Amino acid sequence: MNDPKSWLRKNPQVRTIRVAASDLNGQMRGKRVPARFADKVVEEGTRFPLSVMNLDIWGEDIDDSPLVFESGDRDGVLRPTERGFVPMPWLEAPTALLPIWMYLEDGRPFEADPRHALAQVLKRYKARGLTPMVAVELEFFLIDDSGKSLQVPLSPRSNKRRKAAEVMSIRALDAFDVFFTDLYDACEDMDIPADQAISEAGLGQFEINLMHQADALHAADDAWLFKMLVRGLARRHGFAASFMAKPYEDYAGSGMHVHFSVLDEDGNNIFDDGGPKGTDQLRHAVGGLLNAMHDSTLIFAPHQNSYDRLVPENHAPCGICWAYENRTSAIRIPGGSSKARRIEHRVAGGDVNPYLLLATLLGAALTGIEDQAEPPAPITGNAYAQDLPLIPGTWKDAMDAFEKSEIMPRILPPGLIRYFLATKRQELRYMAELSPAEQAEIYLDTV
Repeated sequence: MNDPKSWLRKNPQVRTIRVAASDLNGQMRGKRVPARFADKVVEEGTRFPLSVMNLDIWGEDIDDSPLVFESGDRDGVLRPTERGFVPMPWLEAPTALLPIWMYLEDGRPFEADPRHALAQVLKRYKARGLTPMVAVELEFFLIDDSGKSLQVPLSPRSNKRRKAAEVMSIRALDAFDVFFTDLYDACEDMDIPADQAISEAGLGQFEINLMHQADALHAADDAWLFKMLVRGLARRHGFAASFMAKPYEDYAGSGMHVHFSVLDEDGNNIFDDGGPKGTDQLRHAVGGLLNAMHDSTLIFAPHQNSYDRLVPENHAPCGICWAYENRTSAIRIPGGSSKARRIEHRVAGGDVNPYLLLATLLGAALTGIEDQAEPPAPITGNAYAQDLPLIPGTWKDAMDAFEKSEIMPRILPPGLIRYFLATKRQELRYMAELSPAEQAEIYLDTV
């Protein structure tokens, strides 16, 4: 967090700023402003239509949305978040981004703003004297999209393509060393806590972990900004980067795994019982997550391409289950020190909106704690080989489950549920008119 005015004074090289909020798809929507007018935005905020938070993946209005013609397409008020300015090191000219979020004219948070949805869940935790401790793992692909088909970029070191998966290969990391060095430097500049990087199981696929922190809003900001940074910086290096769930049919897709524990007012981990099993509260949180998993799949897999990733035996869980130290399960309880006892949720793709993902996971877990939800017994062995209840297997089925759910209104604002569902229904209609290649072209640079 920084003071926006003092940050600008200390960075006179910044000539323009961007003010941007996350829409329901996680896309940045906002304005470009000359730096000499930035103080006005910091002090008074800015304005744009409420409907901008509810655009489809192409950036088009939602048909028959009450936010458009029915209400006169009225404005909301966008105010700076507590994040303050962050540099945008992938642009040629020195530029800074001021993250903003939307309010109604009377000062109430706009319920279709996904950042506000997460903030509301965190207020529920705070009311119980609890604080989630959150970390995310983001997988992405480096891609050469200059030809008719997607492929791995040429290595800047060898000028060759490695057309094979290289799980945890140092050679694969070193092949793009200049890119990763620039990426880590940029993360430092943007205060994004990037930790370990590994090569993954897909062609040109990598994963970077963001460190755990006791501010879930900041963690969601980090993931949102990181995705923009990776995509922008890759273009400066002459190739693309994408968080789309499944760019290659024959290789595993990209996920966004979330690890979290919960601290009490004294800073104690309420999941820690001193042993490997965890507390009743951990079990209840797992119960809440499992109870909500089927109905919240649309949050974890929000796009047509998302469902290409969710297939058995392809490093993406489909069965609704939990387990200790088992990466085939949807919810994994990692081993290690009991002080770090935590839950790992493994269903979401890399193409999600981080704010909606964390709001849904943390909201479901808290609902489970409140209800003292009891999960079924943890599984052992290969989850893909077991007879388990399944998450929806198609985009349409996920929409239907989300719409009919009795659980989701306990987690997300009713208005957000309606607007998000309308967005996905419209995208479903339009995507049906496109070939898989045309769909991939849409998703490559957006999600």
